[in-house]
Amino acid sequence: MIKTKILLLILIFVSSVATAATNYVSDNLHTFMHSGPGTKYKIIGSVNTGEHIKIIRKDSNFTLVKDSKGRSGWINSKYVSNQAGLKERLPKLENELTQLKIQLDEYKGNLDSRGSQVSNLENTNLKLKKQLEEIQAQNDELESKLDTKKNDLLMRWFSYGGMVAGVGLLLGLIIPYLIPKRRNKSRW
Repeated sequence: MIKTKILLLILIFVSSVATAATNYVSDNLHTFMHSGPGTKYKIIGSVNTGEHIKIIRKDSNFTLVKDSKGRSGWINSKYVSNQAGLKERLPKLENELTQLKIQLDEYKGNLDSRGSQVSNLENTNLKLKKQLEEIQAQNDELESKLDTKKNDLLMRWFSYGGMVAGVGLLLGLIIPYLIPKRRNKSRW
């Protein structure tokens, strides 16, 4: 029996050491500490929301805790939280919010400068598009002139070829009349 009690005390001690992580009373309430695990036990004090507590033992619905004043008592387990209270978190969050606002202002400044860069690029793009259209119009005009020159050249060569063929035909018809005919001596 004594060994069982000693073993139980050692288990309680080990469990309290194992759960020695800092825990807090939830911010949503103001709760009372009772002398036993239930509301039927005497109220021995109160625990403020967000106050640091140390868990000694957990029962089914109640937890034995030690508060920052050194008092031990039972509080409802649903009011125990492992998250820091708003009193501790709020200054940190406000600091983070200030930092984020500063970064946001910097990003807005960068966006404004980038907005002017974008408008400059858009203006440059419009100018380049106009130049491209002008160059394409000049290119089309030069291509039509080139096509006209090609057609003129083809017509000139066709004309030269026609003249050469005509002169050749005339010479082919005229030369036989200019040259005397040879008579064949053998006539039958």
